Amino acid sequence: MNIVTCIKQVPDTSLVRVDPETGTLIREGVPGMINPEDKNAIEEALVLRENHSGRITVVTMGPPQAEEALRESLAMGADEAILLTDRAFSGADTLATSYTLGHAIKKLGDFDLILCGRETVDGNTAQVGPQLAEFLGIPQVTYARKVEVDGDALRAERALEDGYEVVETNLPALVTVTKDLNIPRIPGLAEITDAY
Repeated sequence: MNIVTCIKQVPDTSLVRVDPETGTLIREGVPGMINPEDKNAIEEALVLRENHSGRITVVTMGPPQAEEALRESLAMGADEAILLTDRAFSGADTLATSYTLGHAIKKLGDFDLILCGRETVDGNTAQVGPQLAEFLGIPQVTYARKVEVDGDALRAERALEDGYEVVETNLPALVTVTKDLNIPRIPGLAEITDAY
């Protein structure tokens, strides 16, 4: 099973300040981290690979310092990491981001599943995953709190406000995951050293 996991490096929200005049985040001098729900997506990819074998490719679009998030993904256990970076991407909205990620994934070629966090802590739109699925023309399941794969079939529980629903689809597909799906592993010192 070939899994692509899309992640984003976001500012550490415990250290972020807001510009009182513009209402925007002041990112300068704030360390980055992997978006929390994207870590859940990486963890789910690792669990699926353990159960079905295969390969995990982590992809992000961002500035050069996003390499740090990719190295953390490798330390967690991903097989490959790809950084899409260009000054032209600066200030990209969700449509531009999903378009760019979509072209990169098309260029990668063979994939069975794309996993994304539900939304990012610096945007809170929950739009990139669904837009990416639409761009690639594949089924999507959003707000997944449980994911199972059997052959070329995927079954997921989608979190709703008052319960959940079970959704089934064929692969390839895209799934956005919530923090309730799992607890992301913490890489050991040897894995971190290898990733750097």
